[in-house]
Amino acid sequence: MSATPDDDVVTTRYDWRLLVRLLVYLKPYRLRVLWSFLLIVAMAALDLVGPLLTKVAIDRHIARGDAAGLLGLAALYALVLVAAFAVRFGQVYVLQMTGQEVMLDLRRELFGHLQRLHVGYFDKNPVGRLMTRVTTDVDAVNELFTSGVVTVFGDLFTLFGIMAVLLWLDWRLALVTFAVLPPFFLVTNWFRKGARDAFREVRKKVAAMNAYLQENLAGMSVVQLFSREERNLAGFSAINRQHADVNMRALFYYAVFYPAIELLAAVGLALILLYGGGRVLVEALTMGALVAFIQYSERFWRPISDLSEKFNILQAAMASAERIFTLLDTQAEIVAPAVPRALPAPAGRVAFEDVSFGYDPAHPVLREVSFSVEPGRSVALVGATGAGKTSVISLLARFYDVQQGRVTLDGIDVRELDPADLRRCLALVLQDVHLSSGTIASNIRLGSDISDQRLRAAAEAVHAHHFIEALPGGYDAEVKERGATLSVGQKQLLSFARALAHDPRVLILDEATSSVDTETELLIQDALRTLLQGRTAIVIAHRLSTIQHVDEILVLHKGRIRERGNHRELLAQRGLYWKLYQLQYKDQELTPFPPAEPTPTAAG
Repeated sequence: MSATPDDDVVTTRYDWRLLVRLLVYLKPYRLRVLWSFLLIVAMAALDLVGPLLTKVAIDRHIARGDAAGLLGLAALYALVLVAAFAVRFGQVYVLQMTGQEVMLDLRRELFGHLQRLHVGYFDKNPVGRLMTRVTTDVDAVNELFTSGVVTVFGDLFTLFGIMAVLLWLDWRLALVTFAVLPPFFLVTNWFRKGARDAFREVRKKVAAMNAYLQENLAGMSVVQLFSREERNLAGFSAINRQHADVNMRALFYYAVFYPAIELLAAVGLALILLYGGGRVLVEALTMGALVAFIQYSERFWRPISDLSEKFNILQAAMASAERIFTLLDTQAEIVAPAVPRALPAPAGRVAFEDVSFGYDPAHPVLREVSFSVEPGRSVALVGATGAGKTSVISLLARFYDVQQGRVTLDGIDVRELDPADLRRCLALVLQDVHLSSGTIASNIRLGSDISDQRLRAAAEAVHAHHFIEALPGGYDAEVKERGATLSVGQKQLLSFARALAHDPRVLILDEATSSVDTETELLIQDALRTLLQGRTAIVIAHRLSTIQHVDEILVLHKGRIRERGNHRELLAQRGLYWKLYQLQYKDQELTPFPPAEPTPTAAG
């Protein structure tokens, strides 16, 4: 899988900027964070009490045989344990709840931003990678909030508290304990740098795996039809192998780091026993203080190990935050102007004025295209694949902006309109119909406030009502993901009903009847002759039998309009249109279906 721009590695100097930017998401929940912070401080203080009570128990009660005093001290120790449990429970609950809220906000922001991005962005970025941003990467950031940012203060309080108590108990023995800190920081720094790069690579491979998986699952029928199972499995295995390899590299740092920490802790304990035991023998240190030192040393390494784990969480979160903020910082190229023009009662006049456009500006798809469609009139665009037909409607809907010339609706440049207002005037019916999970009615309404009567009227007009009523539940029948329970023709009829229910001023049909059978096509043509009255229509079709009744036909060739006229006029010219018609007529001779129109000679 090729890398996309948001897979680029960001240098480490951005770490703290990313962290500060992430902390902004805690601002709405600052009261909860404050409570969690106070509970962490209390928990750190309670963790310091146990070894001190042990010291008192040994020096003042066990050494003197004071059983009654020892019993009271044990009760106090139990009370401290209960209090620590309650404080830890409250801290974890509040922080985890805050993390879920932050994750909800971040995912909502990402999804909203994705919906505002221009269509061209999705042409260049695989869907699987974008799904990884909203799912896996947000989960990694959530770990930072719930286990990293706030709890690191608890570890620091515990660490500095233990250091202060050790210095208070015996500063000489404390310095001996701290002697292993320099090699620890060297190991930690090595781990931090290596783990960061490893985590970046892991995220990249997860994104590549998701993209490959989404692509193959979406096209499973093609995969099985062309027997590509083994080849695709080999491709997935290669990506999976790469993912495993980078994970193994990350595990290598873990495998070295944690044993090194354990080794340093053991060395520290040995030094305490060697030096502290000698001081006990000469009665310069009490046995209770030595036991307390041993207990504190064990607790001393625990927050240090936790801080190291927080580094891991930080690395994963930074790797994910780089990608999340790269996505959020991507500016939509198609935006509403600062002061958009009003379009209160659109008539539906469409015009292209000397339009040139290319997805790559160096390679134009349309060259100096000019035409207009008056309100209530219809125009058809025909031509070979790649001639620029679909680009015309993409520019009209302002999925892209022209590089030269202008596209107007009722004389207003579409770039001066709010895209939402512009698209409310249009209805687009594509060859590849997109249906969402829900019901038949919800897929026609698409969230609009359309009455049941108007919805049924639209379905009846395109002859979809009959098959809808035959479904279990009728208009409330369940639609599976991507309309899996419906035939191609049924989905196409629903797309017609959807377009007509929204009552657009401009109706755009892009190969809209190419996926239906002859009988269904005749029904649609019958409906369109009635429903297109009063609406501007732009029709793109390869099947010329579907456009013979439009007012004007434009023949595109290599991005330019080469011919224009109605069906009979273009046949009489015996040019590109006549050649296209000849080819289709010859193909129709080979099928059992009769031609939709007479022969070119008779038509002429």
